[in-house]
Amino acid sequence: MLENSISLESLLETHERPFIIIDNTLTIVGLNKAWEQQFSVSRADFIDQPCCNKAPNCRHQHLFQKLEAYDAIERQADQQLTIRGYPLLDNDGKIYLGESITQATNTLKTCDTQNMAGSCATFTAYQQKLSQAANTRATVFLMGETGTGKELAADFIHQHSQCKGHELVVVDCTVLSNDLFESELFGHEKGAFTGATSAKKGLFELADKGTLFLDEIGDLPLAQQPKLLRALESGQFRRVGSTTALKSNVRIICATHRNLPEMIKAGQFREDLYYRLSVFPIQVPSLRERLHDIPEISQYLLAQLGQRDEQQYSIAKPALIKLLKHTWPGNIRELKNCLQLACSLCTDQHITENDITYMPQQSQEIEYTQPSKPESHNNTNPLIRMEYDVINSLLSKYQGNRKLIAAEMDISERTLYRKLKRLELN
Repeated sequence: MLENSISLESLLETHERPFIIIDNTLTIVGLNKAWEQQFSVSRADFIDQPCCNKAPNCRHQHLFQKLEAYDAIERQADQQLTIRGYPLLDNDGKIYLGESITQATNTLKTCDTQNMAGSCATFTAYQQKLSQAANTRATVFLMGETGTGKELAADFIHQHSQCKGHELVVVDCTVLSNDLFESELFGHEKGAFTGATSAKKGLFELADKGTLFLDEIGDLPLAQQPKLLRALESGQFRRVGSTTALKSNVRIICATHRNLPEMIKAGQFREDLYYRLSVFPIQVPSLRERLHDIPEISQYLLAQLGQRDEQQYSIAKPALIKLLKHTWPGNIRELKNCLQLACSLCTDQHITENDITYMPQQSQEIEYTQPSKPESHNNTNPLIRMEYDVINSLLSKYQGNRKLIAAEMDISERTLYRKLKRLELN
């Protein structure tokens, strides 16, 4: 049995589907009650036995060689089984193989993950929550750390909802100052203020019959929160400079990485708005909670980067193990940036352990204080210097056109805006 392996032992019994764990000698070291019930066997008869009659030339051996997740379909008696295998990292740093088995039916694939990758129990439960949210009209409140993919979750909910035939409009609350809030959200009439040379529809109006995604709602100015609450409750609003009430029927999704209950206690967020927004709360798991998905996510991201660069990237097993041992405070965004840099540093499109570099966290804020002065980067981390130089050169290349810069960097304009603000390159 697994010794000193509390995380894997607990994983066995929290898995609802038949689940088995195999070590790198291709020996079965654990299986759960669901497996015993599904196949009418006793785990005592399988522990310490070879994984299958094809060992060592089997799919399990392939995983230990490549650390790549796999899917397979097998027939057993009158059943068709869907099999998913992926690497697991134990508390002692040892690599195991986890394999789940499901009886294939037409209802198994309850949701299409689109741009999301993963197969661990935590991610599966998260998928189910997103699917449930997509089937309702309730306001969804996505809570999670920065970089966990909250915008992807909002897009998934929209694409699987009754609103999918209409617009998904994203509102970045971090850039909504007191001066911009009403004009951006509700629109304005011609001549409403200096510079308003024509009428403009607001984001609330553009999202009519669709979905309005309020990203980083915790950054919305306190003075503007009552206006948003009123619009959400009544569905009515007025453009700046107009006396005519307009109506918009929108599905609301919001997200934040902040602790809103604490902000309410501090008087920084309205309690009534919080309750209006948090009807269907969903916790977006951090990458630390789904470390077993890292090989699968990495392969997906490398395929994306390869398509962008017209290259085919591969990653060595020691490099993947190094990724599995990191805590990823920046979550999937940090993983993507890490792999993007590794693709630039590697030789012959093959990423090795030496190509994997992490961004230091403790001194990060200090290093960002004066990035606009070249001499301030002399003693900073080379990754920050590199990011600064790349973006600065693109600003010159495209004469400040953010849309073109974001396209070349393969990021959203909103992400680019945050990078520009952080590096003081505005």
